[in-house]
Amino acid sequence: MDFRNYSLRALANDIQTKKISAKEVTEAALENIDKYDGKINAFCSVNHEDAIKQAEELDSRIQKGENIGKLAGIPIGVKDLEDAKGFVTSFGSALHTEDEVAKDDSILVKRMRDQGCVILGKTNTPEFGHKGKTDNIPFGITKNPWNLDYSPGGSSGGTSAAIAAGMIPLGTGSDGGGSIRIPAALGGLAGIKTSQGRIPIGGDTPPGSGLLTVKGPMAYKTDDSALALDATVGPHSTDIFSLESEDSDWHGQLDGKLPESAIWSPTMGFSNVDKEVLSHCEKAVNLLSDAGVKIIEKETIWDKNPVDSWLVFWASACARRQQHLIGTEQFEKIDPLLRMFIEMGTSMDGPAYASSIDACHKLGYQLQTFFEESPLIITPATCGQAPKLDGDGFVNGEETAAWVDFTMGINMTRNPAGVIPISLLESGLPASIQVIGGQRKDLDVLKAMHSFEQVINFSEKAVNFEQN
Repeated sequence: MDFRNYSLRALANDIQTKKISAKEVTEAALENIDKYDGKINAFCSVNHEDAIKQAEELDSRIQKGENIGKLAGIPIGVKDLEDAKGFVTSFGSALHTEDEVAKDDSILVKRMRDQGCVILGKTNTPEFGHKGKTDNIPFGITKNPWNLDYSPGGSSGGTSAAIAAGMIPLGTGSDGGGSIRIPAALGGLAGIKTSQGRIPIGGDTPPGSGLLTVKGPMAYKTDDSALALDATVGPHSTDIFSLESEDSDWHGQLDGKLPESAIWSPTMGFSNVDKEVLSHCEKAVNLLSDAGVKIIEKETIWDKNPVDSWLVFWASACARRQQHLIGTEQFEKIDPLLRMFIEMGTSMDGPAYASSIDACHKLGYQLQTFFEESPLIITPATCGQAPKLDGDGFVNGEETAAWVDFTMGINMTRNPAGVIPISLLESGLPASIQVIGGQRKDLDVLKAMHSFEQVINFSEKAVNFEQN
């Protein structure tokens, strides 16, 4: 069963109306994982027996006439930075693979389970989600199903790869610097980072990336993402940033109507963008213009790259979590790049942190001036092309960490932003655009993504991995 051929709404409805059972759908997902995951390595743990038991219990409730939720019987993978009852939360780290299994679900996973989801297992992530590609010491490298020589991005790369391969229809992700949008862009998915607080990250464990992180579902199309968001958004008393629900039916408002205008910024004013990526993005923007969207080109959104300020938050959070291990044998078990972030974070002081908070304000203020002219800003999803398995991403053939510089600043401003695929690069991987909305204008972003999908009409699927 290729889940890329089904919308979540249609699949959940078929399960709820007994046209197909939750058990049959769960068995199909497990068969997909057994067949394909050896090539991709999207999952780090799966519990077949428990998944079937969950599905059977849902089918029993349906037989009794119960409405089991908006996501009735949908099988999901949970990113391994997130608690799912009965599974170890290893954070992709050798330091935690022997931890006890989680006794409770995270807020997001509980909401998805309460809406009828079947939890299959945990999806792979870089150690503590610290980088934009997915590999770690205990579970190895996750490969991109579009081209197995490339990374699916990160840090939600396991979830993205599983969905891009059609193994599962839905999963969880988190985004502290692009960790939903980057792997969605490289996987040909419609991925959205909501406004911070839409989906609470509360509970008894503080978020590792401080002010930056947003959690959320990941799915194949915008229609699917909107339905999953309708099932999971809303405040929680343990999240000091959580937002009240402003609308309970985003999915129902995806009418396909194009926005009147959008700002197009090819470099945001600070980035060197890969020529092939830029060419594909410009063609997509021209299609939108031809379809009636007034395109307003703005070369400069921000006059300075926000990554340096973002790194203060990121490195400080890494140090907060692991600095006590510096100088121990355990520290050597940590990914070298993460060790660098931890050591960098120990040198950050209070004034530097406060200055980065000021930078959030400045970036948000500058962004808002553009939203007074148009409700949306379009950029390339990434500045460059995906990393191969053993390196970093590329801009114009040169390996560089700057291939993802378009995502971090949006975490700092807390604006909603989503990505959609637009075409295929010479590597066989998707090129994608990013759509940024005004403060708390999540619905504007979702509606734009949905309508843009219809105009651009990207319909390719990752299939080559089946023959490799």
